[in-house]
Formats: sequence, structure tokens, C-alpha cells
Amino acid sequence: MRRITAAAAAPRGAEGGAAGTPDSGQGGELRTEFAFELPRGYVDESGKVHRSGVMRLATARDELVPLRDDRVRENSAYLSVVLISRVVVRIGTVEDVHPGVIEDLFASDLAFLQDFYRRINSEGHTRARVTCPACREDFAVELSGGGGRLGES
Repeated sequence: MRRITAAAAAPRGAEGGAAGTPDSGQGGELRTEFAFELPRGYVDESGKVHRSGVMRLATARDELVPLRDDRVRENSAYLSVVLISRVVVRIGTVEDVHPGVIEDLFASDLAFLQDFYRRINSEGHTRARVTCPACREDFAVELSGGGGRLGES
């Protein structure tokens, strides 16, 4: 699989681009990985809580492969679990993120990751850059939350 070089995974601030949006990094490189912080955190089998993580942009394959998964065929709600497990690179020190890890997340953390997935993969559709007519300050605004379930356009 050919990879596009990624800019830094940390959310961007004043140097351009809003946090969590897949804009171009410095030098015109496409940013493909995005840092996040879970609201509650993943608790591993030893009891350690992992909150920070990285999610990469989804590919067409990431959205198609789960549709062949028997668990998704039996229960369409499982699509988001499989899809999220494919694009989360790591949670804390856990780098083997599989559906079982995502199943063990608190509901609020899963909802957070679903929303984060939508935001980073729908760049250009839910955010717009605007300029304040009074102070001439540029900033990004969220447009109407257009979205069905994960994996649907």
C-alpha cells in the first residue's frame, strides 16, 4: 500500500488549519494522521487508562472491507466498531487496535471517535473558512452536521 507522507500528528493551531481538519501541512504535504484525546479513556487488561491516540484518514478499502465482515452482516451497528478499529493507529501505548479494543471503550469514547472520524474524513464538507466583516479575522466554522452513520456518505 502506497502511503502519503504525513505532517505532524498533533492538532494544528495558529500556524494554519483548525485542529482535527485534514488540510495541507507546511510544504504542501497532505496531513493523514490526527491526534485525539478520549473523554474517558481505554482501560486495558492491567487497569491502565489510555487517553491520547492517533487516527489516520480512511481509505476506500477501509470503508469497503468491513462490509464483508460477518459481524457487520449480522448487525449493521457493528460497522462503526470495525471501521474505527481500522483507522485508529494507536490509543496510548496500545498499537494493536482491533475490534475487541474498540468494543471495550466506554460509549462516550466510541461516540467521540465516530464524530472525530466524520470530521477528519469529510474535510471541505463540514467546515468553512470565513472572515469576520467587522474585525477582518479569519476563522473556521462548522456547517450543518450532515452525516449518517459511519461508512455512509
